[in-house]
Amino acid sequence: MDKVNVIREIRELKTHLSYSKNIGFFFGAGTSCALGIPNVEQLTKGIEDKLIDDFLVNFNLIKNDLETIITTKKVNIEDILNQIRRIRELTAESSKEYEGVSGENAKLLDKEICTIIYDIILQKESIANIDSTKKFFAWLSLLNRDFSKEVFTTNYDLIIEKSLEATQIPYFDGFVGSFEPFFWQESIDKFVSKNDLTQNWIRLWKIHGSLSWFWKEDTALNSQKIIRIGKVENIKKNDNELVIYPSKEKYDSSKKQPFIAYFDRLKNYLLSGELLFVFTGYSFSDQHINEIIFNCLRQNNRLTVLVFFFQDSEVENLHKQTSSYMNLNVFGPTKAIINGNLGEWEFTPHLYPNEKSDTYWNGTKNEFMLGDFNQLVKFFIANSGKKETIESITK
Repeated sequence: MDKVNVIREIRELKTHLSYSKNIGFFFGAGTSCALGIPNVEQLTKGIEDKLIDDFLVNFNLIKNDLETIITTKKVNIEDILNQIRRIRELTAESSKEYEGVSGENAKLLDKEICTIIYDIILQKESIANIDSTKKFFAWLSLLNRDFSKEVFTTNYDLIIEKSLEATQIPYFDGFVGSFEPFFWQESIDKFVSKNDLTQNWIRLWKIHGSLSWFWKEDTALNSQKIIRIGKVENIKKNDNELVIYPSKEKYDSSKKQPFIAYFDRLKNYLLSGELLFVFTGYSFSDQHINEIIFNCLRQNNRLTVLVFFFQDSEVENLHKQTSSYMNLNVFGPTKAIINGNLGEWEFTPHLYPNEKSDTYWNGTKNEFMLGDFNQLVKFFIANSGKKETIESITK
């Protein structure tokens, strides 16, 4: 395996960050995990522990059935919710059954699971230290760029919104209104011009839904629409269903819904010309998203993608899919992919005697640290020259 000089690559990274006019970000579950929000495996167990009676019986029927179909990985709550929603669709939410679970019971189970998810995540959010996220957005908002600042995320928790509002940084997510904000597709179809007052607002695109989104029956059109609700005192008393984990049919639903529009935005953004796009906390396990990324890497040779992984296994898995992409660099604890080649980090401080490495290299473990979202934020701030300003904003 080739050796990759970590100090040389960090210098290249600093150059990218300094001179790239257009920088975008993609936050995966790892960014929230770094703050103490449970990952999908932990969430699956938490939900299973809280379900009782018929809910637990139907949950196990679906989970056991899926375990005979999905054999390459452990069945998680996302797989289970997808299957529940397939049953709802196939049975038209009637008394008809699939593997012993009726459409009526699937609908009730879906709502119960989402309610438990809401309670678990909000409880963890209430005690999470969100300083890293606040500092990241303070850093991002201070960047002088000629382009809008766009953040895509699969996370449905409200950490980002809370961080932005705590630091009074304006942002936009495609919803407009104040009583029951509704999704306005036209607002995200176009890119803002330089003279637009909102150009420097953070664009937040939550491509897997949010704990603040709910399905609401539109009686005039006899259909459902998605609304955003700021704070819900008691999720169990809310009749509307939570909009998280878009299942397969949600991807194909009406253009009026956010999911398709957000995916279109991601594709158009990645094809928009010269762009540095950074992934943090994303494991590349969602093929729907991966297809867009890889297609755009092929089509736009002015796109540079940087990926920061928490585990080396993620680096190795991605290399199997991306060995031919020259515009993709991947950083893991001991391994990296540079110019399509998988290599091991080599740390050579004697060649760079004036280089400070403590922001990205753990000398005790001999590991690259920026796969940890908290460390990545510290690195950005340390190299921004605006540390004091960022600290004052976040206080």
